[in-house]
Amino acid sequence: MSLVALDYFYTLLHLLIIGFNLFAWAFPATRKLHLYGVALTLGCWLILGIWYGIGYCPITDWQWQVKEQLGENNLPNSFVKYYGDLVTGSDINPVLIDGLTLGLFLISISISVYLNFFIKKTR
Repeated sequence: MSLVALDYFYTLLHLLIIGFNLFAWAFPATRKLHLYGVALTLGCWLILGIWYGIGYCPITDWQWQVKEQLGENNLPNSFVKYYGDLVTGSDINPVLIDGLTLGLFLISISISVYLNFFIKKTR
């Protein structure tokens, strides 16, 4: 696989994970899987974050290695920041991006916990 294809693969993987983490709670068939997905994401951010820095994402790490081999440098810590800048054409404040990312993620986790543990299942 070429580096460009690998970069596209990681971008698609990032976008799928972000979408899944934000919205998979909305579908009864994926609610339990969503809970596992956000737990895994949170584990990476916090547990791996002990060694690599809070908010660490191994996929971002791997994608940044590919991007550096492709000649990109001065990459931000966050894929969301990188992609937000790319889409808007501006330099979005990383503190704002991190705050929005965390806030939306916590809302998604809260909804997932509520739906998985506090709502009676109906047939």
